Amino acid sequence: MKLTIEKNGFMKVLQRIQGIVEKRNTMPILSNALIEATNGRLNIIATDLEVYIKDSATANILEEGSITVNARKLFEIVKEMPEETITINTGKEDRVTIKSGKARFTIMGLSSKDFPGFPLIEESKLESFDNALLKELIDKTSFAVSTDETRFNINGFLLEREKTKVRMITTDGHRLAFIEKDSSKNAPNTGKESVLLPRKGVMEIRKLLDEREGDCLISVTQKNVTIKKEDTVINIRLLEGEFPDYKKVIPTDNDRRIDTDKNMLLSSLKRVSVLSTDKIKGVKFNFSKSKLILSSSSPDIGEAIEELNVDYSGEDIEIAFNARYMIDVLEVMEEQTAGIYLKDPLSPGIIRADNSNDYTYIIMPMRL
Repeated sequence: MKLTIEKNGFMKVLQRIQGIVEKRNTMPILSNALIEATNGRLNIIATDLEVYIKDSATANILEEGSITVNARKLFEIVKEMPEETITINTGKEDRVTIKSGKARFTIMGLSSKDFPGFPLIEESKLESFDNALLKELIDKTSFAVSTDETRFNINGFLLEREKTKVRMITTDGHRLAFIEKDSSKNAPNTGKESVLLPRKGVMEIRKLLDEREGDCLISVTQKNVTIKKEDTVINIRLLEGEFPDYKKVIPTDNDRRIDTDKNMLLSSLKRVSVLSTDKIKGVKFNFSKSKLILSSSSPDIGEAIEELNVDYSGEDIEIAFNARYMIDVLEVMEEQTAGIYLKDPLSPGIIRADNSNDYTYIIMPMRL
């Protein structure tokens, strides 16, 4: 294999795959990227066997071929190259030589025949999907997804599509984020789909949505979800397991409604939580007529209290929440008014944007 390629285009492709490359070295070849020179393009593939990414850049192919090389080292080498044109060629025993100007690197590769094959994609099954909508679905739910690898059934995003509706739901057992939007602009969906997407794969998709303009193409099968945008293709293996029945988690009888200015509440929570215990970030919410008192304390540091004006006319109620959880939802809420719906101090609370059922956030109370 021998080729020349422009540094900037090569860098962008190499940077895009860094988040996919396996870092734990369970299989040495998964630390590598497959580079393939053919038809005037340099194709690059990386995978951790859960997420696959394929991208390409224009190149002057002098001799076709393929090899796998350490993805991180290749990126670091290309990043520091002194000139805009880079030459790559392979030699005996899978040695790869990379040259630019007077700089020359030789690194050991591994044969491409041992690299996992990219999943077969049926181009005819790819449907157009609104880029802004997909970004909103991810942004409004990503903070609530579980990071506990042992709880694999909640270690991802539940994506549901039904007729003209699309929903995304995440939970970590202490909170739940739910968003439902109209997707009639996209290709019609006659049936009902419900798939569980792994967290890592979704976050790689989110990066891609920011990098490229225009809508993406999406395909959902029983085992995989594929996203394509221009030359970049991401294929994600779906999680197995049963996502909790989120409909049973959303309370239906929280009849105490408090309306508050979102930005005012967000700023106050950030201040009051400074003196909350580091691990649990507990803050007390004491609601009375037209008033909310936020308070936190730490035995070793001190206490913080702040009073806010709110729109509430019900009976007094005191409840404690994890401040970080509340801050997370307020930061992604675009509307100016946040509605808090409560039942009693021991029942989960609901947070919704101003008179909107599109976005619902459930948070479990704490004992302080």
